[in-house]
Amino acid sequence: MKLIVAAVALAVLQSPHAAVVLNNPTVRAYRTTAGALDGVAHGPGVIVWLQGTATEKPGRAMWVDDAAVPPPGGVGDGPIAIIQPRARAAEPAPPSASKPGEAPFTGMSFVPQFENARVSVLRARMDVDAREGFHTHASDTVVVHLSGGEIEDTANGKTVVNRWKPGDVEFEARGSSHSARNISHPIDVVLVALKP
Repeated sequence: MKLIVAAVALAVLQSPHAAVVLNNPTVRAYRTTAGALDGVAHGPGVIVWLQGTATEKPGRAMWVDDAAVPPPGGVGDGPIAIIQPRARAAEPAPPSASKPGEAPFTGMSFVPQFENARVSVLRARMDVDAREGFHTHASDTVVVHLSGGEIEDTANGKTVVNRWKPGDVEFEARGSSHSARNISHPIDVVLVALKP
């Protein structure tokens, strides 16, 4: 019995299909390995490399016109996340909303990766005990966790501890409000802010 379970687990790990890890009316996200793009819908998107190479740090991000086709130069051989925004009607930002880096943050850094008409992509780092003051999201944002870690999150009067693993994908909805604090080691993420 254990041998069968192990064989099934190995087959899943070696599957050439991308796993859908987020799917809502705004965005679809996949986690897969480079070269295993079966199951990815044709259309534009962001590729985020979850592991580094000898010359690149984890978190490199690139826009592609068709995420179901390997980009020029390929995608390498490690795990990747693919974020595909869906077309939607333009809406004004909620009152008092902020973009990543505009709210009162302590112990955090934001480094722009690229921006186009569909997305704004940043690399962010939360140092130990870093804090995001209470803020409202101006856009739907996909958070791709590179390092994993524990973040204490307070929203709607409730505080929870979220435990993230490397490669986890999180959705923060436009208009949602919260504050957060890093209660673990330094946390690295890629933020993909979707534009209307």
